[in-house]
Amino acid sequence: MNNTLLRQVVFVLLVGASLLPWVSAPMALFVGIVFANIFQSTSSKSTSSIVKRLLQISIVGLGFGMNITTALEVGKEGFLLTVFTLIVVFLIGWGLSKLFGLDRKIAYLISSGTAICGGSAIAAIAPLIKANEKEISIAIGTVFILNAAALFIFPVIGHLLEISQYDFGLWSAIAIHDTSSVVGASSQYGEIALEVATTVKLSRALWIIPLSIITALVFRRTEQGIKFPFFILLFILAMLISSWIPQYAEVYSWFSSLAKRLLILTLFLVGTQLTLETIKTAGVKSMLFGSILWALISVISLVVILVW
Repeated sequence: MNNTLLRQVVFVLLVGASLLPWVSAPMALFVGIVFANIFQSTSSKSTSSIVKRLLQISIVGLGFGMNITTALEVGKEGFLLTVFTLIVVFLIGWGLSKLFGLDRKIAYLISSGTAICGGSAIAAIAPLIKANEKEISIAIGTVFILNAAALFIFPVIGHLLEISQYDFGLWSAIAIHDTSSVVGASSQYGEIALEVATTVKLSRALWIIPLSIITALVFRRTEQGIKFPFFILLFILAMLISSWIPQYAEVYSWFSSLAKRLLILTLFLVGTQLTLETIKTAGVKSMLFGSILWALISVISLVVILVW
């Protein structure tokens, strides 16, 4: 059996294993990373597209397990914290970029990914600032590595500090980059944490729109279109259906459970994109910038949440 065929067979087996009930989010991500580095699997546009679609489907499915009234209450509390942390991230990012002498565009892309929703924010902002392929790769690589680390680190910190499920959900939505790891980390912590984290993170993702408009004006790139994350509307619709038509609760529960399994599969696929080459691409200076920015906003947001 040649290496290519072996890689394909192992990949299919691991995809199937990711759907088993005893496989957790960190386990799936870790196995994906190991697979990528053993077989030297490289990231492809098709894999990235599949990850994006699976994540969107998972998010919509999770909406069937949530209550719209609770979501609105959580959203109101998360709004002010979101605005505060967005401002703080960009101010700290600007200061650190000057301190490290980091390229302006790379620093802005990493700050955008840290402030809102990781790779999605970077992809939306990149054309508005005329970022080239190398600058985009460095920013995405940096955020991607830190995002993967967050899935393992945050639940441990949460348990050590005995943070409540509600506060942990709020914290993970604010301080973890990508939605996949936000949902993955909070799902390990509990149902309340998952509901809070998903709601706040998706409302936070909508800030891509005003950020894109501001960026286009600052960098004078008004001809670029701004994409609206329409799947969030489907997520809201799913919550409305499950809240207003409660007689089908068993069906909604099945949708929600399936969504959680698909999320585990998504995290495995995310892991298959994290190779040593990704780490090399990010570079020491960008990684240091991204790590310090992430650490500071994580600590600041946690202190605000616990003291609030």
